Amino acid sequence: MTDEQTPADAPDGDEFLAAADAERIAELEAEVAALKDQALRYAAEAENTKRRAERESNDARAYAIQRFATSLFGVADNLQRALMATPQGEDPTIKNFVLGIEMTEKALTQAFESNGLKRIEPKRGEKFDPHKHQAMMEQDAPDVEPGAVLQVMQAGYELQGRNVRPAMVVVASKAAAAPQAANPYAQTEGEDAGGSVDAKA
Repeated sequence: MTDEQTPADAPDGDEFLAAADAERIAELEAEVAALKDQALRYAAEAENTKRRAERESNDARAYAIQRFATSLFGVADNLQRALMATPQGEDPTIKNFVLGIEMTEKALTQAFESNGLKRIEPKRGEKFDPHKHQAMMEQDAPDVEPGAVLQVMQAGYELQGRNVRPAMVVVASKAAAAPQAANPYAQTEGEDAGGSVDAKA
């Protein structure tokens, strides 16, 4: 077949190579995109594994501190009771004894706080928080908002924001704070029965 007999639509050698190159480039780009997506997934999975390991390590450390601290709650409670029951006087022996208890209680509190353990001791009139407080009884208190804390019977503790032991508290009674509605038909003192009726009608 001569050159004159070559079909007009037969692909040129350069065009054929260009088409093959374009197809190969598209395949390589798709492969690169797939590998990039896979690399991102592996990186995200590695980051999640790292965060999970850190969280589990922190939880294990906090649990160890919690177990140890819980065993010392009784000591802290007894030191507070001792301070509340110490006699007042000018006797230097008593003063030194009280000072020793105060220093011991302060040192224990500082040891708790340095390990992330915070005392829960709400003040009078503070709003009752069921996540941190445990109501032991109710008492009438007209000067305090109903349901608010009146007194702390036993301090509570939280470890790094997580409640370990709720504070046992006395709360203001809600029933006593609600005044009874005045009876508009009640007879006032010194008023005769039916005295308010209009007799002119």
